[in-house]
Amino acid sequence: MSNTLRHAKITPHRSGARGHANHGWLDTYHSFSFANWYNPNFTHYGSLRVLNEDRVKANSGFPTHPHRDFEIFSYILSGELTHTDSTHKKSSDAQPESELFCRVKRGDIQFTTAGTGVTHSEFNYGRDPVHFLQIWAIPWKRGLTPRYDWGRYSDDDKRKGFVSLLSPLKGGVDATAAEEKAAEPMIPGTIAIHADFVMSAGIIAPGSKFEWTVGAKATEATKRKVYVHLPMTKGGKAKIRLDGREDGVLVEGDGAFVDGVNAGDKLVVESVGEAEAEVIVLDTA
Repeated sequence: MSNTLRHAKITPHRSGARGHANHGWLDTYHSFSFANWYNPNFTHYGSLRVLNEDRVKANSGFPTHPHRDFEIFSYILSGELTHTDSTHKKSSDAQPESELFCRVKRGDIQFTTAGTGVTHSEFNYGRDPVHFLQIWAIPWKRGLTPRYDWGRYSDDDKRKGFVSLLSPLKGGVDATAAEEKAAEPMIPGTIAIHADFVMSAGIIAPGSKFEWTVGAKATEATKRKVYVHLPMTKGGKAKIRLDGREDGVLVEGDGAFVDGVNAGDKLVVESVGEAEAEVIVLDTA
């Protein structure tokens, strides 16, 4: 199979090179430097700062803690996670409890602009572990107004092609107060993020190929970086190949840096394992 991105450099980031910590209630892998794990080779990639693959046991979770000046989002791979934060304001004792938290499940994504400061907690009240990706992006400016959002995206759609989940806020870095309040994304149906950043997910059957259009027609920046991640969801049976390259084969837990690409380039992702591959694409300037 010939490649189409001869001008691009694809560098695998192997699962074994990630940071890892098992706290009993939390089993976590860090693709980029985080907490007590630091690697100068993996600090950030464009606006992508954190990519953690977490498993939280039943009746466990992250207690209330603060964040500021990051765009923070979680993509649920299996199980259920309950999120509460300081953007959920209780106006009266009569307000339904359901309005004070958000419970996210398989395929959902939840999103927080930490901005000037939020506190939040994430807890697994279910009977089974919850498996999810926790991702942080660096916003285009500090001091933003905190905001919470979430979306639900079907597996059926993801089996047809890449489904975009996040895209830049219309109005960009100079967005007006009205544009901030409207939170309209560049790609309809996605969640607006304060960064030149697009996140997509696809579920690719063995032997099938999906094509990712770099930039997703949602940015004016020509020079792009793409990070591809293959979560550990199929017991090692999922495998993908990028751009038809033998050195671009990724197994579960692996990622890859795709450098030297331009908006409009086509990145082919082929499923070459025994099980369908759930692929995450993070496209940034």
